[in-house]
Amino acid sequence: MEKRWNIIATDPAKVQSLQAALKIHPILCELLVQRGITNFDAAKDFFRPNINHLHDPWLMKDMQKAVDRIDIAIKSNQKILVYGDYDVDGTTSVATLYQFLRQLTENLDYYIPHRYKEGYGVSKIGIDFAKENGFDLIISVDCGIKSTELIAYAKELGMDFIICDHHLPDDILPPAVAILNAKQKDCPYPYKELCGCGVAFKLITALAQTYQLPEESYLQYLDLVATAIAADIVPITDENRTMAFFGVQKVNENPSPGLKALMELAKQSGPMRITNLVFAVAPRINAAGRMDDAKKAVQLFIEKDYTRALEIGALLQQDNLDRREADTTITEEALEQIEQDPLHQTKKSSVVFQAHWHKGVVGIVASRLIEKHYKPTVVLTQSGDVITGSARSVNGFNLYEALHACRAHLLGYGGHFAAAGMTMAVDALENFKIAFEAAVADRITEAQLTPEISINASLPLDDITMQFFQIISQMEPFGPDNMRPVFIATGVYDTGYSKLAKEQHISFNVTQGKTNVRGIGYNMPEHMKLVKSGKPFDMVFNLQINEWQGNQSVQMQVIDIKPSA
Repeated sequence: MEKRWNIIATDPAKVQSLQAALKIHPILCELLVQRGITNFDAAKDFFRPNINHLHDPWLMKDMQKAVDRIDIAIKSNQKILVYGDYDVDGTTSVATLYQFLRQLTENLDYYIPHRYKEGYGVSKIGIDFAKENGFDLIISVDCGIKSTELIAYAKELGMDFIICDHHLPDDILPPAVAILNAKQKDCPYPYKELCGCGVAFKLITALAQTYQLPEESYLQYLDLVATAIAADIVPITDENRTMAFFGVQKVNENPSPGLKALMELAKQSGPMRITNLVFAVAPRINAAGRMDDAKKAVQLFIEKDYTRALEIGALLQQDNLDRREADTTITEEALEQIEQDPLHQTKKSSVVFQAHWHKGVVGIVASRLIEKHYKPTVVLTQSGDVITGSARSVNGFNLYEALHACRAHLLGYGGHFAAAGMTMAVDALENFKIAFEAAVADRITEAQLTPEISINASLPLDDITMQFFQIISQMEPFGPDNMRPVFIATGVYDTGYSKLAKEQHISFNVTQGKTNVRGIGYNMPEHMKLVKSGKPFDMVFNLQINEWQGNQSVQMQVIDIKPSA
């Protein structure tokens, strides 16, 4: 698939000013300015994260009310229920808050709703469970901000609610005794991009200060917070970056038994990074809720015995194997459906349906289909007597708006700009397909139908040194708003030694001027003809370390190549 290359423009005056202050390579200054870092002090804070950079939890609206209500519950021996969502952010949030509160009270339990029996967020079944079991206070984490009616119902039953959430609030807020959510319009908390586990972490920080507990009483959960930050794809900026930095450090030095077990089962050796948490650890946690019951993910995180943690981890591992099998099979069937549609080439969207597909993986499948056919995509399956499914968007296209335009054909829908879910009657399917295609065609631009690679800077090959790479490495942890830098090198030639490895990957050996650099390009055999043409070409790449027989060198991980203009 042809990709657009977009080189990010950077203010040269700011780059020059920063370079005068830092005395480092101007390309590194370019990367910093793109991240909003324009002076010496900001650069120092960026390169040297400090736990004291975390914001004061008491700045969050309702923090005092939340702490006071928990204090009443503890002193009066009231029963507290920690209630969370079934994904990584939800289960890590529950495990973090539950374990911390265990230091203060025994009258405590946790609850994770079943994805298919109860759906997302606070459920009536969950509230009824709390009432039947004599709970006085429910603390919801990573959910609750949209559950106005259900929280009113809990109040009628005589139970108080504290909400810890990071999703965007509606104009009417639930009748909770305290709402911790930095995205509230009148919340003075300086950083708005915390994940659910990050909000729970702020609450336990405030509780630790109230009860004069040592810092370690809450810092010990930073490995779980880092896992949530990685999986929930929140910006790695400000205090998210600080928590991720120290959290990844803890993952590497002293992880909780549950995380250690998952790393072992995922065969993760060597230093863990955010990417390892995203691609190796998070899918195993998410698989529990997708394929079965996410409660065992919390059991894993709160388990202190490593042998027992390995046993629980093995259950998540099996869920993940089942998830992968379903994912592969459904993706193949869905691609076949798309390719058999004679009109698909001219359509601006993809909508596929099969009654037997597992509803736990339809969102993942939608993302897979976009990798092959870059269009807003809906994957649907049957659940009982309705059709249900997930949608994923392409970069820059507002999916929620397109679904809103099709609401006449839907029983329900929800989501945001890039991802959404919906239900419809079985006989509405064909009309929905027509309406969705019309809604997308009406709104999407040709540019949005071509995947784009954002390039941070032009990097001549002779600037690719170990020292340059080491400074890039200090910009970790990478993630949204602090992505691993992408470079372009123009007018390079094959040295004659580039070759195809395993018939799929190109082992590059290229030259520019007098400099030769090696690289690897995965799954790009179709570019071999250009490499061997003897003509100059341009390369887009990241930098990585290559280890061979104990020696380290910097190499390119090639993302795309094109003939030079």
